[in-house]
Amino acid sequence: MLLEKPGPPALDPETAEQVRELLTKGALSGWLCLTTGDAQKAYDDLVAKGVDVVDEPTERPYGIDFGIRDPFGNRIRIGQIHPRS
Repeated sequence: MLLEKPGPPALDPETAEQVRELLTKGALSGWLCLTTGDAQKAYDDLVAKGVDVVDEPTERPYGIDFGIRDPFGNRIRIGQIHPRS
């Protein structure tokens, strides 16, 4: 897994800035999903560390999940998946 700040050498500085602005606004697709055994604890820990939370923990049919954004605008979902019965 690689999360990177858009910039040289792949992009010239002006284009890189435009891409960063679009990422920060959530206008570009792509995201990463991680799982945890305790979504509420993970959420509380990340909030305490000042992470940018975009969605609070929410009960879903598959479990509980929430969304964060890294400093470069990448969207990350963290979920606690219900065990299969």
